[in-house]
Amino acid sequence: MSLALEGRSAIVTGAGRGLGRAEALELARLGAAVVVNDYEQPGPGGTSSAEGLRQGSGSPSGGPAESVAAEIRAAGGSAVAHLGDVADHESARELVDLAVREYGKLDILVNNAGILRDRMIFSMSEDEWDSVIRVHLKGHFNTSHFAAAHWRSRAKAADGPVYGRIVNTSSEAFLAGSAGQPNYAAAKGGIVGLTTSTALALAKYGVTANVICPRARTKMTKDVFAGFPQPGEGAVDPLSPDHVAPLVGYLASPAAASVNGRLLVVHGGMVAVMERPRVAARYDTAKDLFTYEELDDALTPYFASRPPGETFASREVLTLRHA
Repeated sequence: MSLALEGRSAIVTGAGRGLGRAEALELARLGAAVVVNDYEQPGPGGTSSAEGLRQGSGSPSGGPAESVAAEIRAAGGSAVAHLGDVADHESARELVDLAVREYGKLDILVNNAGILRDRMIFSMSEDEWDSVIRVHLKGHFNTSHFAAAHWRSRAKAADGPVYGRIVNTSSEAFLAGSAGQPNYAAAKGGIVGLTTSTALALAKYGVTANVICPRARTKMTKDVFAGFPQPGEGAVDPLSPDHVAPLVGYLASPAAASVNGRLLVVHGGMVAVMERPRVAARYDTAKDLFTYEELDDALTPYFASRPPGETFASREVLTLRHA
């Protein structure tokens, strides 16, 4: 039986545990050879394989990443581990180089690595802001930069499109506006902008870039979902990372060739395709320039007619459940 990703190679960042592990295992199940990236380092607020990436060695073995790679190999697949900080530019270069060196090319990049440093905006420290933006947003940029350069070079050599897939990880915290996560929400919103820009830039080379907003119970999110009940014995956890991994496999596959620049929410047996922002209202000045008075006459009644508490955030996305 032909596998959807047979002959393809993939990188999954933050793949030692949690979401990244589930995604790496799914890509391998579909036939891909996988570079399992992670770097675990204790830090404030708790860390996990999908979290505390710091200055890494680039070593091809050790820790949770090697455990996942070994799990893939034991099941008959091909995998190597990479220990390194994707938020470090050179470490990200080494990661992409490792995939190309091991498997001859890179076909799929899944960006998952991240951290949490939750705090209200008035209490957040500069380091808590910088570290989350660095790992999430810069980390996504770094790996995407080197993967994109690889695909562009191959497309020029082939004088035509090549196979390339990027799956980035945003969050409902960006869509709904999480009050206690200004750094995380900002980073995840930035990742959406990075994804749509990348999708347009790389389409002519045959590369797609999409972004998911997963909801899953992992070491990183254990406090976030502490109030969500655990399933009974034998029942499937609606917050299991295993609900997310198949969508990543699909977006990485040839079947998703026409899916580009899209945002999808996924959890608990449900996938929701989010609509792009649309213009809700428009006002034009009757003169050459708007005045304060004219704007007051136009906008104040409009906003007064809207539901109380409504903002650009989509809080209703948090109510989505498997039917």
